[in-house]
Parts: sequence; structure tokens; C-alpha cells
Amino acid sequence: MYAAAVVLDPARPVAGLADSKLLDAARRERIAGAIRRDALAWAVAFATVEEIDAMNILRASLAAMARAVGMLAIVPDDIVVDGLHLPPLARPCRALVKADRLVPAVSAASILAKTARDAEMVSLDAVFPGYGFARHKGYPTADHLAALEALGPCAIHRRSFAPVRAALALRR
Repeated sequence: MYAAAVVLDPARPVAGLADSKLLDAARRERIAGAIRRDALAWAVAFATVEEIDAMNILRASLAAMARAVGMLAIVPDDIVVDGLHLPPLARPCRALVKADRLVPAVSAASILAKTARDAEMVSLDAVFPGYGFARHKGYPTADHLAALEALGPCAIHRRSFAPVRAALALRR
């Protein structure tokens, strides 16, 4: 689970910002480069598989958001997060549903988080061959679920995820 925080520079707007899910991979990569080059500050953080299993995906994502904000080189004036829930921050912030489509800095953060996660999944494809992580990026596609059933879970599969629990049950 990856999260990012971005403080955009009003003097250097980044063209093409949008919800990362609405952009193809090549466009996301190009825009991510522009964000890293032109933003006043940016940071990417993640929650581990163990954290997700221990605290659930929502709490882990909020923890990753808080880490990303805490890693910023400058303190943002306004902290907006996508969704309904607020991360545990000492500074005031606000949650906004669909912020990744409405707030440019949140769009930028969604792009950085997605490109970082995708890059990690490509790396993990070499470590855990046969699962197709470079193709499906860990999302529960038919191919991923078939590999999970055939190979069983590997170290990066969340034990709290229902298809992983089912695959583990079949192996007992």
C-alpha cells in the first residue's frame, strides 16, 4: 500500500494532472517525472504487508499517508486527503471524496503513489516468478487469482485478503 504527499509550486504548474486511475501507464510515468522535477516538495511512503494484516487496509493506508506527509521537506499550508478518513497527523487536514480528481496536489500524489507501487510490483515479479506481478501489479485479476490458486500465496500476499485466505485453506 503506497501513499504520497505533494506540495505543488504555483509558479511551475504540472500539466496533465488527473486521478492516476484515469491515466495510462506511459502518461503517468511522464507526469510523475514532471511532478518530481517541479513540485516544491514530494514524498512517497508505504505500509508493509505485515502492517496491513495487523491493522487492516484502511488504517495502514492512513498510516502511509501520515508517513508521506511527515517526510515532506516543507510543511504544507493545506493538507487534503482523498477519501472519507483522516490520517493521524498533528496538523489540521481535511478529507475529500474524489480529491484525486478535484485537487491538483492530490492528483499529483496519486500519480506518484501509483507509479512507485507499479515499479515495486515489477521488481517483485523477478523475486516471485509465476505470479505475473509485472502485468497485473498485484490487483486481483483473473490471471492473478489463477496464479494464487496454482502456486499458493507468497511472502507479499496479504493474509487478510479473502482470496489469499481461501488459497491458504486449500493448501491445509
